Amino acid sequence: MSVTTEQVWNAIEEATFGVLAFSNRDGNPRTAGVVYVVDERSLLISSVRDTWKVRHITANPSISMTVTIPKRIPFLPMIKVPAATITFQGRAEVLPVEEAAPEPVARLIRGLEFEGKATEDHVIIRVVPEGEFVTYGIGVGTITMRNPALARARVACGTELEPSHSG
Repeated sequence: MSVTTEQVWNAIEEATFGVLAFSNRDGNPRTAGVVYVVDERSLLISSVRDTWKVRHITANPSISMTVTIPKRIPFLPMIKVPAATITFQGRAEVLPVEEAAPEPVARLIRGLEFEGKATEDHVIIRVVPEGEFVTYGIGVGTITMRNPALARARVACGTELEPSHSG
């Protein structure tokens, strides 16, 4: 069974947590666990404007991200199963909250406490996957995950602009 771009996007939409990787100004790798929502074919992440994460992404928008999808065996929750994963490279941009689509932002910040900071101190990091998703355990059962050759897949992210057709 082949994994499709739509299956991967559906799995990303069902999840809410990922690990965002980026570089600091010296080129050293850094990661941050993030909560996100999907807006069309991008991921939106809320952050405080003056964090190191925002400073590093502003300086170098090349990112990598891994989304984890918990896996379980029905009726046997005591058996530990590794999470399925979706990893991709992409570009990130830092936007003022008011420049992002209001509905996904409302879903993203619902229930968050801003620890006394005004909302103008917050930004949205918009992440757009590029190239291919690299998956493990997406679109396959937990037993199949025991066979890495069957559990791994690569599929286009589907975020590239469609070529224009002139008539």
